[in-house]
Amino acid sequence: MAESTIWWLLAGGAIVAELVTGTFYLLMLALGFAAAALAAYAGGSTVLQTLVASVVGGGAVIVWHRVRSKHPKNLPASANPDVNLDIGETVQVDAWNADGTAQVHYRGANWTVLHRPGNVPAAGPHRVAEVIGNRLLVDKL
Repeated sequence: MAESTIWWLLAGGAIVAELVTGTFYLLMLALGFAAAALAAYAGGSTVLQTLVASVVGGGAVIVWHRVRSKHPKNLPASANPDVNLDIGETVQVDAWNADGTAQVHYRGANWTVLHRPGNVPAAGPHRVAEVIGNRLLVDKL
């Protein structure tokens, strides 16, 4: 079996493993394996192929790690406006109950709202900060 075929099989195995585990770093290693396969096609020695796989795959992992560490972590789905379109919407709270909840009419239905801990409940417009189950966590505007 040709050396390039072994590198392509390793690249394919890394891609399959990434699909199973969801680890994006395995795709970076697959890039290294593909680069080694190209080095094998070019007639490079086994040592050169291994070096190319290590440098390209390892370099891609390092670059991806740095890029990913510069971006902030995603919010949980309950507070992420890209996932939940209710985040950032305004609701009108007329009165708060003694237990810290209130009832509002929002999107054609009655919802239970909670104020964020540490805030004093007050009537008026509030912004939806998070959806917790079937309750809205709100901040005073």
